[in-house]
Amino acid sequence: MNELKKAAIESVDSMAEFYEKLADKIWENPELSLKEHKAAALYCAALRELGFAVTERLGGIDTAFCGSFGSGRPFIGILGEYDALSGLSQKAGLAHEEALAPGGCGHGCGHNLLGAGSLAAAAAVKSYLERSGRPGTVIFYGCPGEEGGSGKAYLAREGLWRTLDAALSWHPSDVNQVRTGTNNSCIQVLYKFSGTAAHAAGDPYNGRSALDAVELMNMGVQFLREHMTEDCRIHYAITDSGGVSPNVVQARASVLYMVRANRVADSVKLQARVDDIAKGAALMTGTSFERVFIDGTAELLPNYCIEKILYDNFIEIGVPGYEEDDWKLAAALRATYPQSDRAPGIGAKFNGEIEKQVKRLTENMSRDINDFIMPLYSGTGFMAGSTDVGDVSWQTPTSQIDVVTWPADIPNHSWQAVSCGKSGLAHKGMLTAGKVLAGAAVDLIDNPALLSAARAEFEERSASGYVCPIETGAIPIAL
Repeated sequence: MNELKKAAIESVDSMAEFYEKLADKIWENPELSLKEHKAAALYCAALRELGFAVTERLGGIDTAFCGSFGSGRPFIGILGEYDALSGLSQKAGLAHEEALAPGGCGHGCGHNLLGAGSLAAAAAVKSYLERSGRPGTVIFYGCPGEEGGSGKAYLAREGLWRTLDAALSWHPSDVNQVRTGTNNSCIQVLYKFSGTAAHAAGDPYNGRSALDAVELMNMGVQFLREHMTEDCRIHYAITDSGGVSPNVVQARASVLYMVRANRVADSVKLQARVDDIAKGAALMTGTSFERVFIDGTAELLPNYCIEKILYDNFIEIGVPGYEEDDWKLAAALRATYPQSDRAPGIGAKFNGEIEKQVKRLTENMSRDINDFIMPLYSGTGFMAGSTDVGDVSWQTPTSQIDVVTWPADIPNHSWQAVSCGKSGLAHKGMLTAGKVLAGAAVDLIDNPALLSAARAEFEERSASGYVCPIETGAIPIAL
């Protein structure tokens, strides 16, 4: 590592308190997808304080923004997120479930850390550009609505990510690894049925039940499940059952559907079939419905070239040294959740030798913190779940890392993850992520051959063309 790069990475530590306070403020003010107004304001203020040129309401989305520094190519994007999850309010640092605000939301996916760690990376790259005088531009993207709203996909519809030479991101986790492989694409659509109210005993023949339409739609989709390919999934939630009185023919009812498939093109096709079932349900019940497009995401395209760059930097920077308080909190929280006998990490899932190696590193799954870096594995294996980072990966070479911010086996979207969100364990992982992303960005700026190789790989993987899941005319909707 040359001295300029080393100084840039060390700048993350010199500003550690700044990033930790920012992450804690986001944790203390959790906001749901597309409602992250406090978080967006905090980040825009922080970016300006750090010397970035800020653009607010990026793509016309109220809580999307970016901050850029530098001049000329390459353009390196670093992605940040900051939305929370409903129903996951939890007091910090506890090993038992106790809501901070009953019924409130919380950062069960660690996005308070994700955004701050990515900002640390962007600021470190800015420091490198200033010290080295090299051409290049680093852009921190504030990406709202990852948990529901798909901010990155809406921006992809406008072609935003095509302007970049590469994009980097990370995610809080219970493992330290370079992400690879692919995942589910998905589409969400809300169906709002309207009928005619009537007395269910006195004149039911004058009623047209919207609730019947919802139930018939659900039955129709149930029969569809037999005729989908194995990679597809369809989920639903009745968001409005019309009322609570059984002696009323319900004049309104709504159901929210999520359609998933490995490839976004297949999700679009499957979604059209679900739409037809909604039309049939309306015809059968004499009702009508409003179709409201909510969001959608594409599957991830891996980029082995950038994965190797991230891994090399991860190895060189290393994992943080954990203190006694970190181990105590990890042990207490881990005791609240069933321990897995499966070796963690993507590589262990698809490679038997890596699985054996990881089990040795975890001391047969007994360690409370996975305090090591998973062996490098690059592949196209399928992992369940969806993320709008996939849409970025279809428009520019994109890679991510996972960094430990909570104990082994603790899943995200859990109260345990929220409890960990302000801990020393979480802060250490966040700062490590910032350093690794910064190191990889510097390598891409310094070595045009690496960018060329990443671009060539991207062009080959994306040759089939990007099918954007966001429909023409759709606007981001906060549910």
